[in-house]
Amino acid sequence: MKTSVIISTYNSPTWLEKTLWGFFCQSRQDFELLIADDGSRPETLERLRVLAARSPVPLAHVWQPDDGFQKCRILNKALAVARGERILLTDGDCIPRRDFVDVHTRLADPGCFLTGTYFKLPKHVADAITEADVQRQDAFRAGWLLRQGLPFTSKLLKLVTGPPVDEWLNRVTPARPTWNGHSASCLRTQAIQVNGFNEDMAYGGLDVEFGLRLNHIGVRTRHIRYNTVTMHLHHGHGYVTPGMREASAKVKERTRHQKLTRAERGLDQWLQPDGRVTLKPDDRVEWLRR
Repeated sequence: MKTSVIISTYNSPTWLEKTLWGFFCQSRQDFELLIADDGSRPETLERLRVLAARSPVPLAHVWQPDDGFQKCRILNKALAVARGERILLTDGDCIPRRDFVDVHTRLADPGCFLTGTYFKLPKHVADAITEADVQRQDAFRAGWLLRQGLPFTSKLLKLVTGPPVDEWLNRVTPARPTWNGHSASCLRTQAIQVNGFNEDMAYGGLDVEFGLRLNHIGVRTRHIRYNTVTMHLHHGHGYVTPGMREASAKVKERTRHQKLTRAERGLDQWLQPDGRVTLKPDDRVEWLRR
């Protein structure tokens, strides 16, 4: 198993289904899917059971009880369960293009983590996407999106480039290369070395902080911003509470300035040195397709 794709979700079964449509038609299938579920209601698992019957790759549901926004905690639990040599993280509101896993696999470099981007869709366009649109890859074509009412934007360049232009754009883009949780990958051993995601963090900056610790152990950052893309589906952030961003920003800046490499509260709560996975009694791990 080369890659474990970890998809975070919370009470968004419709968006998650559209995300899985993209993974079901990837150009390569040497990966597994782990749904990192931060306490969704039963509807999500019910939808997954139906979808798993069509999955061409192994699919697991890793769930913890709802305790507010605990994304770092559920990502660590999914990371503990993962069996791949590499981990590839994305969100359950991002539909991957057909080459998504292939690009992250082909361009893998043990000295780097790879970080990509998304193309943000307005709600009316996101709602219009059908499974057939994903299978035909129409949902990733600029012309089709414009016909659905997408306003013209220079960001459409993300969808129309190819080699060698994509590599040139990756080098000249002003966007800072940080770990972007909708499209980023590294060796699983590297994630273990930095103790996974920092559970002292809530919403805001948790991805960047994880990437900083990878940088601090000598893992460089490589942009694949124009090599592949995910389509980000419109949604709100009702789970964000006042103070979340501020508290997380303080943790991130401490990591940056002190060159920290390990999370104090992280993966080692759930993954023991001998490889045993030690989740809480109320947590659930179910392989819906092996």
